[in-house]
Amino acid sequence: MSSTEPTTSFVRYRVIFACMLMAILLYLDRFCISFAEVFIKDELGLSDKQIAIILGSFFVSYAFCQVPSGWLSDRFGARTMLTLYILMWSLFTALTGFVTGFIMLLLFRLGFGVGQAGAYPTSANIVSKWMPLSARGIASSMVAVGGRLGGALAPILTAFLIVLFVPISQSSELTTGDLMQPQQFAVKFMENLNKKQKYETTIYDHLTPESKEYLKAAASEKETETGTAVEADFLVNLNSILQNDTLYHSSDFADLKLNQQAEQLLIITPGELNVEERSRLNRLLLEARYYTEFRKVQGKGWRPVMVVYGVFGIVIAGFFWWTIRDYPRMHPSCSEQELEAIEFGRNEEDKDHTKEIGGIPLKAIVENRSLWMLSLSQFCTNIGWLFLVTWLPRYLDETYQVPLKERGTMITVALAVGWFGTLSGGKATDWLRNRISLRWSRVLPIVVSRFTAMAAYILLCFLDVSPWVAVALFSVVAFSTDFGSPAMWAFNQDIGGKHVGSVLGWGNMWGNLGAAIAPYLMIWVIGEDDHYWSMAFVTCAIAFFVAGVASLGVDTAQTLIVDEESEGELAST
Repeated sequence: MSSTEPTTSFVRYRVIFACMLMAILLYLDRFCISFAEVFIKDELGLSDKQIAIILGSFFVSYAFCQVPSGWLSDRFGARTMLTLYILMWSLFTALTGFVTGFIMLLLFRLGFGVGQAGAYPTSANIVSKWMPLSARGIASSMVAVGGRLGGALAPILTAFLIVLFVPISQSSELTTGDLMQPQQFAVKFMENLNKKQKYETTIYDHLTPESKEYLKAAASEKETETGTAVEADFLVNLNSILQNDTLYHSSDFADLKLNQQAEQLLIITPGELNVEERSRLNRLLLEARYYTEFRKVQGKGWRPVMVVYGVFGIVIAGFFWWTIRDYPRMHPSCSEQELEAIEFGRNEEDKDHTKEIGGIPLKAIVENRSLWMLSLSQFCTNIGWLFLVTWLPRYLDETYQVPLKERGTMITVALAVGWFGTLSGGKATDWLRNRISLRWSRVLPIVVSRFTAMAAYILLCFLDVSPWVAVALFSVVAFSTDFGSPAMWAFNQDIGGKHVGSVLGWGNMWGNLGAAIAPYLMIWVIGEDDHYWSMAFVTCAIAFFVAGVASLGVDTAQTLIVDEESEGELAST
């Protein structure tokens, strides 16, 4: 009777794919808020400082929960803990769609950070147990590239969904609060009217006498007894104009980049536009003309987007639970041949998974000089890299007035280049391991890539470039940052033994503390009112330089020396 058992299997690749899928969701949920922040800021009436606090708060809770969450996965199993982590952060993602103010948003972002903290330490735990020593670099790069894929998808997918959830059939009428800066709008409007701009002249000719007086009073900063009521009447008057007139004059919009939906509507002959299409077109033209003064009509779509991402996370959590086991020998589909391939070259103690993990090996971690040097490198790297996923949308908006969808495409292109950096970095790490020493196969990819990213930021400081050339330089930053990531993961797996989750969590903690201070640092160096972006680029270049120098001190010979009996911090109960 022939055996039904498989002679070989490839379960480890399904496991890595599940981790990669988790990482896609990880970064998709993490950075969708960076692209939606301009709409969140408008709707909730937040200041730039409050937005910086929101963006940085995630990294605070994320950083400080790295080591505990990594230890929990080492102690209670990657399958259970990472499934719980996915469900937790997905819940907070969905709840973000229901926030009503700054405090609620801050609390949800802190909870979101707690949920996501265990993702990469747990993934490193899984890779160390499921992949042969010779394939740790490429396996780590596959998980990391999942994160970069999610980060690259976040801008373009979020932009697409925001527009999708605000169809043209939905009202484009201005309501109370949509005119965010009445006095500033009135001043600019009257200035353009005095310059005999056709756009303002057409609107002014259709205004009621009361609305005209309101504009004049607002422009001169005069208060009226019925200011709120007059403003409401003005918006009603303006809505009627936006519904009945085509206000586009090419000469008035020659220097402005229009929303993609507006450009599509302009192709249609004016007489063929229905009421909803005319209203949407003219609302978008008004927003383009007075970009900071009016709330964006398409910004209403950010709330359902958060809910959709949260629900998607529940699906990913179910797939992860179904696919993963804590160890290869626990998986019913893993053959003996595959087990031999996975365990080849390992120490006997690394093959024994029956021994219970004690407390966090904090003393051994703190005494490891190489971990401190890598932590400094990660701290500075995240300061330089975080600009791409936090302030880059605002930079493209303010510097080049890039429309919403094109802005999403540009950011996606820059981050997508990072995929190739991650994959090639993993290949390079494994290739170097077979040709030079283990230490330098980890050190060189990190050091060289940090100096390359530094060079890209220096060029941005001194060159006056077009939007797409700027995107190309940001792409170099993304590629360089990601090129060194697999080497970092491999190093932590080399020295961590059974404590990979805790060890990688330690480095990630410091890296994300760098990410936590980055938004505040950027606000400080670029200024809160007039944004001096070149100062941000100088700061990022310095950060990458320090990261490169610090990486030279990394040494795989300094393995983690753990005395299990003396490691009592957070010991198991």
